[in-house]
Amino acid sequence: MQEGVHLELNPLGTRGLLGMPAAELGGRVVDLRDLGPPRLATLPERLAATTGWSRRFAVLDDVLRAELTEAGPPVPEVTAAWRRLLATGGTARTSALADQVGWSRRHLGERFRRELGLTPKQAARVIRFERACALLWREATLPLAELAVACGYYDQAHLTNEWRALAGCSPGTWLAEELPFLQAEPGAPARDCAHD
Repeated sequence: MQEGVHLELNPLGTRGLLGMPAAELGGRVVDLRDLGPPRLATLPERLAATTGWSRRFAVLDDVLRAELTEAGPPVPEVTAAWRRLLATGGTARTSALADQVGWSRRHLGERFRRELGLTPKQAARVIRFERACALLWREATLPLAELAVACGYYDQAHLTNEWRALAGCSPGTWLAEELPFLQAEPGAPARDCAHD
């Protein structure tokens, strides 16, 4: 039997927790021992040696709180753009984000990518996809055309093409292959994959 803890870290929190921008970790698998802080390096062993999930989560909370650094979040403009993307489900245009924060599109794109590892347009694409995943998981019988409209795609073909590009399969195949392995019951409330 295997047990594990899956922790999703908000890209804005990476700098505060690890002292580096999320972009430095993008596309890599990094062992906690390679990140530097000794508390993080020994975290897997501590969790494995702790009995009971409430105690394990308490250990996790204690270690993460202790590792918070003075680095803080990215500059306010990047933070505002990220939060706006999340609030709109990835439908905000880069030009609107740039106008909101008072930067040019190019400057926002560079600063956003340097901090989070993706441009605002790429991040929006992922947020829309994750939103579509969560919605399809909750409502597996939702027609794909309705799913496309609800998640900001132009049409069903756009949704399907994006799904193939990001998941490597069609939405129907994803449902057939992934849904049985999710731990919660289908139809139960699920949190969105992209959260603040």
